[in-house]
Amino acid sequence: EVQLVESGGGLVQPGESLRLSCAASGFAFSSYSMYWVRQAPGKGLEWVARMDNDGGWPNYADSVKGRFTTSRDNAKNTLYLQMNSLKPEDTGVYYCAKGLSRSYYSGYDYRGQGTQVTVSS
Repeated sequence: EVQLVESGGGLVQPGESLRLSCAASGFAFSSYSMYWVRQAPGKGLEWVARMDNDGGWPNYADSVKGRFTTSRDNAKNTLYLQMNSLKPEDTGVYYCAKGLSRSYYSGYDYRGQGTQVTVSS
């Protein structure tokens, strides 16, 4: 059974940082691309970062480029999202998601339960 457990969310002020983690189990983590997807209040899902199975060439949405960095530790089956210079519009529930293949171009299927990120002064 695929399990994805996010952690690290919270309430921060604009300009501050957070680091999210996603612990994966139930599948061969190192063989799959991974995504970070968020849902702002009242809006649909938006992917913000994605990475191939080997961690090379991560890809970011324009809205977070230059501020967010994703990484993975295949030995620990863990995905990370470092979020810097947070803005109020970054508020939402953040999910990690398992890709359908090694390449992030294939899309994703399973998502975790999410972690809430709130950016407010």
